[in-house]
Amino acid sequence: MGSLDEGHLCVEIENGMKLGFEKEPETIAIVDAVKVLLLGLGEDANREGLMKTPLRVAKALREGTRGYKQKVKDIVQGALFPEVGLHDGVGHAGGVGGLVIVRDLDLFSYCESCLLPFQLKCHVGYVPSGQRVVGLSKLSRVADVFAKRLQDPQRLADEICSALHHGIKPAGVAVILECLHIRFPSVESVFLDSKHQGWVKVLVSSGSGVFGNENADAWVDFLGLLKFRGVTVEKIHTRDSMKQSWCPSHSSSIAKIPSELLAANPEMVAAVASILRSLGEDPLRKELVETPGHFVRWLMNFENTKLEMKLNGFTCGITDLLKSNGEVGSRSNEHMHSELNLSFWSQCEHHLLPFYGVVHIGYFCPKAFNHIGKSLLQSIVHFYGFKLQVQERLTRQIAETVSSILGGDIMVVVEANHTCMISRGIEKFSSNTATIAVLGRFATEPAARAMFLQSIPHDTASQIS
Repeated sequence: MGSLDEGHLCVEIENGMKLGFEKEPETIAIVDAVKVLLLGLGEDANREGLMKTPLRVAKALREGTRGYKQKVKDIVQGALFPEVGLHDGVGHAGGVGGLVIVRDLDLFSYCESCLLPFQLKCHVGYVPSGQRVVGLSKLSRVADVFAKRLQDPQRLADEICSALHHGIKPAGVAVILECLHIRFPSVESVFLDSKHQGWVKVLVSSGSGVFGNENADAWVDFLGLLKFRGVTVEKIHTRDSMKQSWCPSHSSSIAKIPSELLAANPEMVAAVASILRSLGEDPLRKELVETPGHFVRWLMNFENTKLEMKLNGFTCGITDLLKSNGEVGSRSNEHMHSELNLSFWSQCEHHLLPFYGVVHIGYFCPKAFNHIGKSLLQSIVHFYGFKLQVQERLTRQIAETVSSILGGDIMVVVEANHTCMISRGIEKFSSNTATIAVLGRFATEPAARAMFLQSIPHDTASQIS
Protein backbone atom coordinates (compact mmCIF):
# COMPACT_ATOMS: atom_id res chain seq x y z
CA MET A 1 0.00 0.00 0.00
CA GLY A 2 1.18 3.53 -0.74
CA SER A 3 1.88 6.00 2.01
CA LEU A 4 -0.48 8.84 2.75
CA ASP A 5 0.43 12.33 1.66
CA GLU A 6 -0.17 13.87 5.07
CA GLY A 7 -0.03 17.47 3.89
CA HIS A 8 -2.53 16.82 1.11
CA LEU A 9 -4.82 14.95 3.50
CA CYS A 10 -4.89 17.89 5.93
CA VAL A 11 -5.77 20.28 3.12
CA GLU A 12 -8.67 18.09 2.10
CA ILE A 13 -10.18 17.42 5.51
CA GLU A 14 -9.54 20.56 7.56
CA ASN A 15 -13.11 21.78 8.07
CA GLY A 16 -13.77 21.29 4.39
CA MET A 17 -11.96 24.58 3.66
CA LYS A 18 -9.70 24.88 0.66
CA LEU A 19 -5.98 25.60 0.75
CA GLY A 20 -5.18 29.24 1.37
CA PHE A 21 -8.63 30.21 2.62
CA GLU A 22 -7.03 31.98 5.59
CA LYS A 23 -5.59 34.53 3.13
CA GLU A 24 -8.94 35.30 1.53
CA PRO A 25 -10.37 38.79 2.23
CA GLU A 26 -13.49 37.37 3.89
CA THR A 27 -11.45 35.30 6.32
CA ILE A 28 -9.12 38.19 7.14
CA ALA A 29 -12.11 40.47 7.82
CA ILE A 30 -13.66 37.94 10.23
CA VAL A 31 -10.33 37.38 12.00
CA ASP A 32 -9.93 41.14 12.51
CA ALA A 33 -13.52 41.43 13.75
CA VAL A 34 -13.07 38.63 16.30
CA LYS A 35 -9.97 40.36 17.65
CA VAL A 36 -12.11 43.46 18.23
CA LEU A 37 -14.68 41.33 20.08
CA LEU A 38 -12.01 39.77 22.30
CA LEU A 39 -10.61 43.21 23.10
CA GLY A 40 -14.13 44.39 23.98
CA LEU A 41 -14.40 41.50 26.44
CA GLY A 42 -11.27 42.70 28.20
CA GLU A 43 -9.25 39.76 26.90
CA ASP A 44 -5.75 39.60 25.48
CA ALA A 45 -6.04 38.10 22.02
CA ASN A 46 -2.36 37.14 22.19
CA ARG A 47 -2.59 35.04 25.33
CA GLU A 48 -2.17 31.30 25.06
CA GLY A 49 -5.54 29.72 24.35
CA LEU A 50 -6.83 32.73 22.40
CA MET A 51 -4.10 33.27 19.81
CA LYS A 52 -5.76 30.98 17.27
CA THR A 53 -9.34 31.76 18.29
CA PRO A 54 -9.99 34.41 15.59
CA LEU A 55 -8.98 32.01 12.81
CA ARG A 56 -10.94 29.14 14.40
CA VAL A 57 -14.05 31.32 14.58
CA ALA A 58 -13.58 32.37 10.95
CA LYS A 59 -13.29 28.72 9.88
CA ALA A 60 -16.41 27.72 11.79
CA LEU A 61 -18.51 30.62 10.49
CA ARG A 62 -17.45 30.24 6.88
CA GLU A 63 -17.93 26.47 6.94
CA GLY A 64 -21.26 26.88 8.73
CA THR A 65 -22.56 29.30 6.09
CA ARG A 66 -21.14 27.65 2.99
CA GLY A 67 -24.67 27.25 1.66
CA TYR A 68 -24.56 30.78 0.27
CA LYS A 69 -22.12 29.57 -2.38
CA GLN A 70 -23.91 26.32 -3.23
CA LYS A 71 -26.60 25.80 -5.85
CA VAL A 72 -29.35 23.19 -5.71
CA LYS A 73 -29.28 22.49 -9.43
CA ASP A 74 -25.66 21.37 -9.15
CA ILE A 75 -26.76 18.76 -6.62
CA VAL A 76 -29.95 17.52 -8.27
CA GLN A 77 -28.84 17.47 -11.90
CA GLY A 78 -27.64 14.02 -12.80
CA ALA A 79 -29.33 12.47 -9.76
CA LEU A 80 -32.76 11.83 -11.33
CA PHE A 81 -33.31 8.20 -12.29
CA PRO A 82 -36.07 6.50 -14.34
CA GLU A 83 -38.46 4.39 -12.29
CA VAL A 84 -41.80 3.12 -13.56
CA GLY A 85 -45.01 3.01 -11.56
CA LEU A 86 -47.43 0.12 -11.12
CA HIS A 87 -47.83 -2.03 -14.22
CA ASP A 88 -51.39 -3.06 -13.46
CA GLY A 89 -54.22 -2.08 -11.16
CA VAL A 90 -55.08 1.10 -9.33
CA GLY A 91 -52.60 2.59 -6.89
CA HIS A 92 -49.40 4.54 -6.42
CA ALA A 93 -45.85 3.22 -6.28
CA GLY A 94 -42.39 3.67 -7.69
CA GLY A 95 -41.91 6.65 -9.96
CA VAL A 96 -45.61 7.46 -10.15
CA GLY A 97 -47.15 8.59 -6.88
CA GLY A 98 -45.29 6.40 -4.37
CA LEU A 99 -44.50 8.51 -1.28
CA VAL A 100 -40.79 8.66 -0.40
CA ILE A 101 -39.58 9.97 2.99
CA VAL A 102 -36.12 10.46 4.44
CA ARG A 103 -36.37 10.88 8.20
CA ASP A 104 -34.17 12.08 11.04
CA LEU A 105 -31.64 14.16 9.13
CA ASP A 106 -29.53 15.84 11.82
CA LEU A 107 -28.49 19.30 10.68
CA PHE A 108 -27.56 22.62 12.23
CA SER A 109 -27.96 26.22 11.19
CA TYR A 110 -27.09 29.66 12.50
CA CYS A 111 -29.91 31.78 13.92
CA GLU A 112 -30.16 35.03 11.98
CA SER A 113 -31.32 36.92 15.07
CA CYS A 114 -28.42 36.14 17.43
CA LEU A 115 -25.79 34.21 15.40
CA LEU A 116 -25.90 31.23 17.76
CA PRO A 117 -26.12 27.78 16.14
CA PHE A 118 -29.34 25.82 16.49
CA GLN A 119 -29.96 22.12 15.96
CA LEU A 120 -32.63 20.68 13.75
CA LYS A 121 -33.96 17.30 12.79
CA CYS A 122 -35.32 17.33 9.25
CA HIS A 123 -37.94 14.98 7.79
CA VAL A 124 -38.38 15.45 4.06
CA GLY A 125 -40.55 13.57 1.60
CA TYR A 126 -41.88 13.83 -1.91
CA VAL A 127 -44.34 12.13 -4.25
CA PRO A 128 -42.57 11.18 -7.52
CA SER A 129 -44.08 11.93 -10.90
CA GLY A 130 -43.03 11.49 -14.49
CA GLN A 131 -41.66 8.02 -13.79
CA ARG A 132 -38.48 9.26 -12.20
CA VAL A 133 -37.02 9.40 -8.71
CA VAL A 134 -34.15 11.34 -7.15
CA GLY A 135 -31.17 9.84 -5.33
CA LEU A 136 -32.09 9.77 -1.64
CA SER A 137 -28.84 11.37 -0.47
CA LYS A 138 -29.72 14.45 -2.53
CA LEU A 139 -32.66 15.21 -0.26
CA SER A 140 -30.23 15.53 2.63
CA ARG A 141 -27.75 17.57 0.64
CA VAL A 142 -30.38 20.05 -0.55
CA ALA A 143 -31.62 20.49 3.01
CA ASP A 144 -28.04 21.10 4.14
CA VAL A 145 -27.50 23.80 1.50
CA PHE A 146 -30.19 25.97 3.06
CA ALA A 147 -29.35 25.01 6.64
CA LYS A 148 -25.82 26.31 6.07
CA ARG A 149 -27.03 29.90 5.97
CA LEU A 150 -28.28 32.38 8.56
CA GLN A 151 -31.82 31.13 9.04
CA ASP A 152 -35.25 31.20 10.62
CA PRO A 153 -37.04 27.82 10.98
CA GLN A 154 -40.09 28.61 8.85
CA ARG A 155 -38.08 30.19 6.05
CA LEU A 156 -35.66 27.27 6.14
CA ALA A 157 -38.51 24.78 5.72
CA ASP A 158 -40.01 26.84 2.88
CA GLU A 159 -36.69 27.14 1.05
CA ILE A 160 -35.99 23.40 1.25
CA CYS A 161 -39.48 22.63 0.03
CA SER A 162 -39.40 25.12 -2.85
CA ALA A 163 -35.94 24.09 -4.01
CA LEU A 164 -36.85 20.40 -4.14
CA HIS A 165 -40.15 21.10 -5.89
CA HIS A 166 -38.45 23.09 -8.63
CA GLY A 167 -35.42 20.81 -8.82
CA ILE A 168 -37.08 17.40 -9.18
CA LYS A 169 -40.58 18.46 -10.31
CA PRO A 170 -42.53 15.93 -8.24
CA ALA A 171 -46.25 15.79 -7.51
CA GLY A 172 -45.48 17.37 -4.14
CA VAL A 173 -42.88 17.95 -1.43
CA ALA A 174 -43.33 17.92 2.35
CA VAL A 175 -40.83 19.16 4.94
CA ILE A 176 -41.03 19.05 8.73
CA LEU A 177 -38.30 20.54 10.91
CA GLU A 178 -37.84 19.97 14.64
CA CYS A 179 -35.71 22.90 15.78
CA LEU A 180 -33.88 23.34 19.06
CA HIS A 181 -32.38 26.72 20.06
CA ILE A 182 -30.34 27.24 23.19
CA ARG A 183 -31.90 29.74 25.59
CA PHE A 184 -28.75 31.13 27.12
CA PRO A 185 -29.37 32.97 30.39
CA SER A 186 -27.77 36.28 31.22
CA VAL A 187 -25.22 36.38 34.01
CA GLU A 188 -27.71 38.40 36.07
CA SER A 189 -30.77 36.21 35.55
CA VAL A 190 -29.11 32.85 36.17
CA PHE A 191 -28.56 33.68 39.84
CA LEU A 192 -32.24 34.63 40.20
CA ASP A 193 -33.84 31.80 38.23
CA SER A 194 -32.74 28.38 39.49
CA LYS A 195 -35.20 26.66 37.12
CA HIS A 196 -33.98 28.30 33.93
CA GLN A 197 -35.28 26.44 30.88
CA GLY A 198 -32.35 25.89 28.57
CA TRP A 199 -34.09 25.33 25.24
CA VAL A 200 -36.68 26.71 22.86
CA LYS A 201 -38.28 24.04 20.68
CA VAL A 202 -40.42 24.58 17.59
CA LEU A 203 -41.90 22.27 14.98
CA VAL A 204 -42.54 23.80 11.55
CA SER A 205 -43.76 22.43 8.22
CA SER A 206 -43.90 23.36 4.58
CA GLY A 207 -45.63 21.68 1.65
CA SER A 208 -46.08 22.03 -2.11
CA GLY A 209 -48.18 20.31 -4.75
CA VAL A 210 -50.29 17.57 -3.18
CA PHE A 211 -49.02 18.79 0.21
CA GLY A 212 -49.98 22.40 -0.51
CA ASN A 213 -53.10 22.16 1.63
CA GLU A 214 -52.35 21.36 5.28
CA ASN A 215 -55.52 19.24 5.39
CA ALA A 216 -54.61 17.20 2.31
CA ASP A 217 -54.73 13.39 2.51
CA ALA A 218 -51.03 13.26 1.59
CA TRP A 219 -50.17 14.75 4.97
CA VAL A 220 -51.96 11.88 6.72
CA ASP A 221 -49.58 9.38 5.14
CA PHE A 222 -46.53 11.58 5.79
CA LEU A 223 -47.34 12.17 9.46
CA GLY A 224 -48.33 8.53 9.88
CA LEU A 225 -44.74 7.58 9.13
CA LEU A 226 -43.49 10.04 11.77
CA LYS A 227 -45.89 9.21 14.60
CA PHE A 228 -43.38 7.02 16.43
CA ARG A 229 -41.07 10.04 16.59
CA GLY A 230 -43.65 12.08 18.45
CA VAL A 231 -44.43 14.32 15.48
CA THR A 232 -48.12 15.11 15.25
CA VAL A 233 -50.10 17.79 13.46
CA GLU A 234 -51.12 19.29 16.81
CA LYS A 235 -47.50 20.06 17.67
CA ILE A 236 -46.68 21.86 14.42
CA HIS A 237 -46.51 25.63 14.79
CA THR A 238 -48.70 27.60 12.40
CA ARG A 239 -47.29 30.31 10.20
CA ASP A 240 -49.11 32.93 12.22
CA SER A 241 -47.51 31.75 15.44
CA MET A 242 -44.06 31.94 13.79
CA LYS A 243 -44.43 35.56 12.71
CA GLN A 244 -42.81 36.59 15.97
CA SER A 245 -39.22 35.43 16.11
CA TRP A 246 -38.64 32.19 17.99
CA CYS A 247 -35.16 33.33 19.02
CA PRO A 248 -34.75 33.87 22.79
CA SER A 249 -33.02 37.16 21.99
CA HIS A 250 -36.51 38.50 21.17
CA SER A 251 -38.09 37.32 24.42
CA SER A 252 -39.65 39.99 26.61
CA SER A 253 -36.98 39.70 29.30
CA ILE A 254 -33.97 40.28 27.06
CA ALA A 255 -35.32 41.66 23.79
CA LYS A 256 -34.62 45.30 24.56
CA ILE A 257 -30.94 45.97 24.03
CA PRO A 258 -29.80 48.60 26.54
CA SER A 259 -28.80 51.73 24.67
CA GLU A 260 -25.87 52.22 27.04
CA LEU A 261 -24.54 48.77 26.10
CA LEU A 262 -24.48 49.60 22.39
CA ALA A 263 -23.16 53.11 23.05
CA ALA A 264 -20.31 51.68 25.12
CA ASN A 265 -19.38 49.05 22.53
CA PRO A 266 -19.78 50.59 19.05
CA GLU A 267 -16.61 48.86 17.83
CA MET A 268 -18.01 45.45 18.83
CA VAL A 269 -21.33 46.10 17.10
CA ALA A 270 -19.51 47.25 13.96
CA ALA A 271 -17.31 44.14 14.11
CA VAL A 272 -20.34 41.83 14.09
CA ALA A 273 -21.81 43.76 11.14
CA SER A 274 -18.48 43.22 9.35
CA ILE A 275 -18.75 39.49 10.01
CA LEU A 276 -22.24 39.43 8.46
CA ARG A 277 -20.93 41.15 5.32
CA SER A 278 -18.00 38.74 5.10
CA LEU A 279 -20.42 35.80 5.18
CA GLY A 280 -22.27 37.22 2.17
CA GLU A 281 -25.17 38.78 4.06
CA ASP A 282 -26.54 42.31 4.17
CA PRO A 283 -26.48 43.71 7.74
CA LEU A 284 -29.25 46.12 6.68
CA ARG A 285 -31.68 43.31 5.81
CA LYS A 286 -34.58 43.86 8.16
CA GLU A 287 -34.15 40.48 9.87
CA LEU A 288 -30.48 41.26 10.56
CA VAL A 289 -30.61 44.92 11.63
CA GLU A 290 -30.67 44.05 15.36
CA THR A 291 -28.45 40.96 15.10
CA PRO A 292 -25.13 42.69 15.91
CA GLY A 293 -26.65 44.19 19.06
CA HIS A 294 -28.16 40.86 20.14
CA PHE A 295 -24.85 39.07 19.63
CA VAL A 296 -22.86 41.68 21.54
CA ARG A 297 -25.37 41.64 24.39
CA TRP A 298 -25.00 37.87 24.68
CA LEU A 299 -21.21 37.97 24.34
CA MET A 300 -20.85 40.54 27.12
CA ASN A 301 -22.03 37.89 29.59
CA PHE A 302 -18.44 36.65 29.39
CA GLU A 303 -16.68 39.95 29.88
CA ASN A 304 -13.41 39.58 31.79
CA THR A 305 -14.24 41.87 34.70
CA LYS A 306 -11.61 40.32 36.98
CA LEU A 307 -14.12 40.31 39.83
CA GLU A 308 -13.16 38.41 42.96
CA MET A 309 -15.47 35.75 44.33
CA LYS A 310 -17.24 36.62 47.54
CA LEU A 311 -18.03 33.57 49.64
CA ASN A 312 -20.21 35.40 52.17
CA GLY A 313 -17.69 34.90 54.94
CA PHE A 314 -17.66 31.10 54.55
CA THR A 315 -13.95 30.71 55.20
CA CYS A 316 -13.94 28.07 57.91
CA GLY A 317 -13.25 24.80 56.12
CA ILE A 318 -13.71 21.25 57.32
CA THR A 319 -10.00 20.97 58.11
CA ASP A 320 -10.27 23.97 60.44
CA LEU A 321 -13.29 22.39 62.13
CA LEU A 322 -11.45 19.11 62.65
CA LYS A 323 -8.44 20.91 64.06
CA SER A 324 -10.59 22.77 66.55
CA ASN A 325 -12.04 19.46 67.71
CA GLY A 326 -8.70 17.67 67.78
CA GLU A 327 -9.84 15.24 65.07
CA VAL A 328 -7.28 15.84 62.34
CA GLY A 329 -6.33 12.52 60.76
CA SER A 330 -9.46 10.78 62.03
CA ARG A 331 -11.83 9.48 59.37
CA SER A 332 -14.12 7.40 61.55
CA ASN A 333 -16.61 10.22 61.83
CA GLU A 334 -16.55 11.28 58.15
CA HIS A 335 -19.02 10.45 55.45
CA MET A 336 -19.26 11.40 51.80
CA HIS A 337 -21.71 14.07 50.76
CA SER A 338 -22.56 15.07 47.19
CA GLU A 339 -24.34 17.80 45.31
CA LEU A 340 -25.48 16.64 41.88
CA ASN A 341 -26.76 18.27 38.71
CA LEU A 342 -25.63 21.83 39.35
CA SER A 343 -26.31 23.55 36.03
CA PHE A 344 -23.72 25.64 34.26
CA TRP A 345 -23.43 27.73 31.09
CA SER A 346 -20.16 28.77 29.55
CA GLN A 347 -18.40 29.92 26.40
CA CYS A 348 -15.64 28.00 24.64
CA GLU A 349 -12.65 30.30 24.31
CA HIS A 350 -11.37 28.40 21.28
CA HIS A 351 -14.44 28.95 19.08
CA LEU A 352 -16.60 31.53 20.93
CA LEU A 353 -19.42 29.00 21.01
CA PRO A 354 -21.55 27.95 24.01
CA PHE A 355 -21.11 24.83 26.04
CA TYR A 356 -23.39 23.87 28.89
CA GLY A 357 -24.24 21.03 31.20
CA VAL A 358 -24.14 19.93 34.82
CA VAL A 359 -21.57 19.73 37.60
CA HIS A 360 -21.42 17.06 40.31
CA ILE A 361 -19.42 17.74 43.48
CA GLY A 362 -18.47 15.18 46.12
CA TYR A 363 -16.68 15.78 49.41
CA PHE A 364 -16.06 14.15 52.79
CA CYS A 365 -17.28 15.88 55.93
CA PRO A 366 -17.81 14.99 59.62
CA LYS A 367 -21.22 13.58 60.43
CA ALA A 368 -21.79 16.48 62.83
CA PHE A 369 -20.87 19.02 60.15
CA ASN A 370 -23.79 20.97 58.69
CA HIS A 371 -22.91 20.49 55.04
CA ILE A 372 -22.44 23.45 52.76
CA GLY A 373 -25.54 24.88 51.11
CA LYS A 374 -26.27 23.93 47.51
CA SER A 375 -26.80 27.58 46.60
CA LEU A 376 -23.19 28.45 47.45
CA LEU A 377 -21.84 25.61 45.33
CA GLN A 378 -24.14 26.66 42.49
CA SER A 379 -22.82 30.22 42.76
CA ILE A 380 -19.25 28.95 42.51
CA VAL A 381 -20.16 26.99 39.38
CA HIS A 382 -21.80 30.05 37.77
CA PHE A 383 -18.90 32.30 38.74
CA TYR A 384 -16.45 30.20 36.75
CA GLY A 385 -18.96 29.31 34.03
CA PHE A 386 -19.59 32.85 32.86
CA LYS A 387 -16.12 33.33 31.41
CA LEU A 388 -14.32 32.37 28.24
CA GLN A 389 -13.47 28.82 29.26
CA VAL A 390 -12.34 25.34 28.43
CA GLN A 391 -14.02 22.46 30.23
CA GLU A 392 -10.82 21.12 31.75
CA ARG A 393 -9.99 24.48 33.36
CA LEU A 394 -13.57 24.95 34.55
CA THR A 395 -13.44 21.57 36.31
CA ARG A 396 -10.13 22.37 37.99
CA GLN A 397 -11.20 25.86 39.13
CA ILE A 398 -14.39 24.57 40.72
CA ALA A 399 -12.49 21.80 42.52
CA GLU A 400 -9.81 24.13 43.83
CA THR A 401 -12.32 26.71 45.09
CA VAL A 402 -14.53 24.14 46.81
CA SER A 403 -11.39 22.60 48.33
CA SER A 404 -10.43 25.97 49.80
CA ILE A 405 -13.76 26.01 51.65
CA LEU A 406 -14.25 22.38 52.60
CA GLY A 407 -10.77 21.00 52.85
CA GLY A 408 -8.77 18.83 50.49
CA ASP A 409 -11.03 15.81 49.85
CA ILE A 410 -12.94 16.92 46.77
CA MET A 411 -14.13 15.31 43.53
CA VAL A 412 -15.75 17.23 40.68
CA VAL A 413 -17.32 15.79 37.54
CA VAL A 414 -18.44 18.11 34.74
CA GLU A 415 -20.66 16.76 31.97
CA ALA A 416 -21.18 19.06 29.01
CA ASN A 417 -22.49 19.42 25.51
CA HIS A 418 -20.33 21.57 23.24
CA THR A 419 -21.96 23.54 20.44
CA CYS A 420 -18.67 23.45 18.56
CA MET A 421 -19.10 19.68 18.21
CA ILE A 422 -22.19 20.14 16.04
CA SER A 423 -21.55 23.45 14.30
CA ARG A 424 -18.15 22.78 12.80
CA GLY A 425 -16.91 20.26 10.29
CA ILE A 426 -17.07 17.36 12.76
CA GLU A 427 -20.88 17.72 13.30
CA LYS A 428 -21.10 15.08 16.03
CA PHE A 429 -24.66 15.31 17.28
CA SER A 430 -25.58 13.95 20.72
CA SER A 431 -21.94 13.75 21.78
CA ASN A 432 -21.16 14.57 25.39
CA THR A 433 -17.91 15.35 27.22
CA ALA A 434 -17.04 14.47 30.82
CA THR A 435 -14.09 15.77 32.84
CA ILE A 436 -12.96 14.89 36.36
CA ALA A 437 -10.88 16.61 39.04
CA VAL A 438 -9.88 14.73 42.22
CA LEU A 439 -8.14 16.05 45.32
CA GLY A 440 -7.11 14.46 48.62
CA ARG A 441 -8.68 11.08 49.41
CA PHE A 442 -10.42 10.94 46.06
CA ALA A 443 -7.01 11.05 44.36
CA THR A 444 -5.64 8.10 46.34
CA GLU A 445 -8.70 5.94 47.06
CA PRO A 446 -10.34 4.26 44.04
CA ALA A 447 -13.19 3.07 46.26
CA ALA A 448 -14.07 6.67 47.15
CA ARG A 449 -14.10 7.67 43.49
CA ALA A 450 -16.25 4.68 42.59
CA MET A 451 -18.72 5.47 45.37
CA PHE A 452 -19.15 9.04 44.16
CA LEU A 453 -19.44 8.07 40.49
CA GLN A 454 -22.14 5.55 41.36
CA SER A 455 -24.17 8.35 42.94
CA ILE A 456 -24.39 10.28 39.67
CA PRO A 457 -27.76 9.66 37.96
CA HIS A 458 -27.65 7.60 34.77
CA ASP A 459 -30.04 10.01 33.03
CA THR A 460 -27.74 13.02 33.35
CA ALA A 461 -27.07 13.10 29.60
CA SER A 462 -30.77 13.48 28.85
CA GLN A 463 -31.03 16.35 31.32
CA ILE A 464 -28.47 18.45 29.49
CA SER A 465 -29.32 17.64 25.88
